[in-house]
Amino acid sequence: MDNFRATPLPAYQRIAAALRDRITSGELAGGERLPTEQELTEEWGVARQTVRNGIAVLVSEGLVVARRPLGHFVRQRENMLYRPQGESRDQPASPEMDRFCQQITEEGRKPSQTIDVSLIHAPPDIAQRLQVDPGTVVVARRRVRYINGEPVNINDSHFPFHLVKDSEIMSPADVARGTNQALADLGYPQDRAIDEIFTRMPTPEQIRRLGLGPGTPVAVHYVTGYIADGTPVRCTVNVLPSDQHVIVFERKFERTWS
Repeated sequence: MDNFRATPLPAYQRIAAALRDRITSGELAGGERLPTEQELTEEWGVARQTVRNGIAVLVSEGLVVARRPLGHFVRQRENMLYRPQGESRDQPASPEMDRFCQQITEEGRKPSQTIDVSLIHAPPDIAQRLQVDPGTVVVARRRVRYINGEPVNINDSHFPFHLVKDSEIMSPADVARGTNQALADLGYPQDRAIDEIFTRMPTPEQIRRLGLGPGTPVAVHYVTGYIADGTPVRCTVNVLPSDQHVIVFERKFERTWS
């Protein structure tokens, strides 16, 4: 307590720092409830509003979530390994499971997803990558993926309408063999892809779809697929909350040294 009062920070920041230390050290584990406002008020000898301000700092950092009327809880973190190179992996043996489902099931967790298909006017980022004019009608397959019922990432794929308008890509159901193979079967096998990864704060729509807490940045992974003549036929946008993902790259070296 003496160290607490001696620190030249506002009291609410000192409370936030002390609770943060308890969380990062594991003293307060994921899913555990924080002491009540009354308990913290008595512990530190401050006003209740000061305690609330300190907890609000941790909420904004994504360390703590409010579950009214139960109180505040340490955010449970179950990181998902995200492999950008995973698109080249073989499909799972079970046709009802996509790559994501296979990965999560092998980890002993329950995967699920929602799929929505619609025609949209291409926003500038998609139009640029598909090499069409902004506002051009394209097909959007929008997915939110879940682990144990909690949303973990967004996977939205966009296609030129004239390429896929009569295909199963237009159906809001899982494509067992994958949309890449479906494109190939339509006569548009992808020859290469360009990956771009950005880190930034999420848009309001992404916050809504993923149920993100305040102060949670995201990684945005664009994958643009091209056929052999250089025509883009697909642009997928993956949105990954930073507190739920570990991005893992695997590379194989060609020996060029002696």
